[in-house]
Amino acid sequence: MKRFNVRVYGICINERNEVLLSDESHQEVSFTKFPGGGLEFGEGTLDCLKREFLEEFNLEIAVEELFYLTDFFQVSAFSENDQVISIYYLIKADTDELDYIITNHLGAEKLHWVRLSELTEESVTFPIDRIVVSKLIS
Repeated sequence: MKRFNVRVYGICINERNEVLLSDESHQEVSFTKFPGGGLEFGEGTLDCLKREFLEEFNLEIAVEELFYLTDFFQVSAFSENDQVISIYYLIKADTDELDYIITNHLGAEKLHWVRLSELTEESVTFPIDRIVVSKLIS
């Protein structure tokens, strides 16, 4: 069965002009992406993003504005029957709390800051994230 897989991500840029990225693994594949996750049935995109940050990092965020929405066909890296639709929002979070989480988080996701001046498309794994990076650094 073919289906849509809607993903919602947060772009957090701190006062040091660094962007937050997440190192993760799924199905024995390691990758780097923007933090976020999958939309659940009955959930809005903003609620999804807030839930993901609370579940993964116990962190409340403020969603600022829509940054990018996938406008082309992309097959999932994990299922050839899934079409990925990704939604990216600019977000704000307590950066002191984020720095603490980055230093002390021991979960499956590992957050880290990357200077915008050092960010390249190769800093992230997936094609849609690479487009977002190109928009961020242009």
